[in-house]
Amino acid sequence: MKNIRNFCIIAHIDHGKSTLADRLLDYTGSVTEREKQDQLLDNMDLERERGITIKSHAIQMDYIFEGETYVLNLIDTPGHVDFSYEVSRSIAACEGALLIVDAAQSIQAQTISNLYLALENDLEIIPVLNKVDLPSANPEEVTDDIVDLLGCDPEDVIHASGKTGFGVDNILKAIIERIPAPVGEPNEPLQALIFDSVYNPFRGVETYFRVINGSIKKNQQIKFIATGKTYGADEVGTLKLKQQPKQEIKAGDVGYVITGIKEAKEVKVGDTITDSANPTKNAIGGFEDVKPMVFAGIYPVDTEDYEELRASMEKLQLNDASLVFAPESSAALGFGFRCGFLGMLHMEIIQERLEREFNMTVITTVPNVSYHAFTNKNPDEVIVVNNPSDLPEPSTLNRVEEPFIKATIITKADFVGNVMGLCIEKRGQITNQTYLTTERVELNFDMPLAEIVFDFYDRLKTVSKGYASFDYHPIGMKQSKLVRLDVLLNAQSVDALSALIHADNAHNIGKKMCEKLKELIPRQQFDIPIQAAIGAKIVARETVKALRKDVTAKCYGGDISRKRKLLEKQKKGKKRMRQVGNVEIPQQAFMAVLKLND
Repeated sequence: MKNIRNFCIIAHIDHGKSTLADRLLDYTGSVTEREKQDQLLDNMDLERERGITIKSHAIQMDYIFEGETYVLNLIDTPGHVDFSYEVSRSIAACEGALLIVDAAQSIQAQTISNLYLALENDLEIIPVLNKVDLPSANPEEVTDDIVDLLGCDPEDVIHASGKTGFGVDNILKAIIERIPAPVGEPNEPLQALIFDSVYNPFRGVETYFRVINGSIKKNQQIKFIATGKTYGADEVGTLKLKQQPKQEIKAGDVGYVITGIKEAKEVKVGDTITDSANPTKNAIGGFEDVKPMVFAGIYPVDTEDYEELRASMEKLQLNDASLVFAPESSAALGFGFRCGFLGMLHMEIIQERLEREFNMTVITTVPNVSYHAFTNKNPDEVIVVNNPSDLPEPSTLNRVEEPFIKATIITKADFVGNVMGLCIEKRGQITNQTYLTTERVELNFDMPLAEIVFDFYDRLKTVSKGYASFDYHPIGMKQSKLVRLDVLLNAQSVDALSALIHADNAHNIGKKMCEKLKELIPRQQFDIPIQAAIGAKIVARETVKALRKDVTAKCYGGDISRKRKLLEKQKKGKKRMRQVGNVEIPQQAFMAVLKLND
């Protein structure tokens, strides 16, 4: 065990984590010339295009240092805030972490939040200053920032470049010298932590784990503590670039197990694996079920594609167990699903994967969060509201609680006023303001999660000219004055456009929604009123004017009564059409509601 090192990489999005991982693999000879490619561990097209890691990966490298062979297990982590639970489990499986900071961009919010996670788990932190070869790099100043943050010596910060491979040998040396070897009892009952799982269409779910105590052997009967189910380990092995089957994986090492499980839901990240005949007394702490934070309706454009959409969602869920969905129907859009996501990025990714991998064009309704409603009849009973139409009638409603978050924003000192203005507009309350350096400020806000779901991130980037980084974590439910805003088209309520909104903003948002829909809804042969209503009270109205055919064109000259007769006849026809007329809503209208401030 003394020659094993388990480590992860912590970085903000786009600080060069995947590129540096490539260099480590090259340097240790873990990949052949044929297998080499950029961002080797990001194997989804989406990850490569956006330059982000969505699914974490693990890979084992062998490295000879001073005549001894060391086994290095790199457990890669996603960089985005939506996947912070996965990151926390990957960190729990390691003894050390490489903290990568871009020499041009300095420390960002996500880096700090994942760093705190690593420090809570007592990991040895190795600071790495990446991209030092860039003309815009500022190594001295950023090194000072890292020293202030970690309290280490400037000599401890390793200068490197993922692009040129400079400094990679120093990183490997530091991993071996500074990160402690894993501790564990090989003779105790099996205790292993699941940090990831991947669905293989031919073999079922492959579970990735780190053995804490004991060992896991091929064909052993193993038990998953959280689900209480027992399986046979058909194959165990280590994770090189290709899987390498082994007879046994011992304490301290990282590996995979295939048990023929068909559903991703049965393997929970953070769960403990133990021997079914001789189980461990204590499960590994920190396990929790992943909770969706953002909800939206996903509907097929064609109602006939409903079953196909269900099949696509089920296949997608095999790969991504954090996607939750249940069938629902809407009067405006027909049959579809109410889906729960970890955050807005997760929602975008699912939508894009549905389009790319399954050829499904879908309509997504306005995303919202999960609220708690309480009625007068039973003030202690919680009604969970994931869809605005589930909110009880205002007359029976006692109170509504909504989820709040603690937001951390790091920005340049010049943009503090703009960022504060944006957060206060979004009902945020400032709790702290710290100058990290003379140039960079950390702001802390308590904000409702619902306010950051729409366009907060885009607008934050706009007001700070791209210099603000943002991170958040939930802090529980608080009571708020919320109302349901309905949109009526031609006096018919369109449930897909309903939203739960704070009472103070309802009038403004209702007005903006009506104006936006007026631009997008095509004109018909009759007037269409667009109204925003709270309960029975109309708070805003716009009218899409009718297209008129010029029926009097053929009457050149002649008596006015002839023209009037024709106009009266047209009026009657329009009235009859109005009574039975339905309005088609274009797909952009559903998405436009999200971009009310553009």
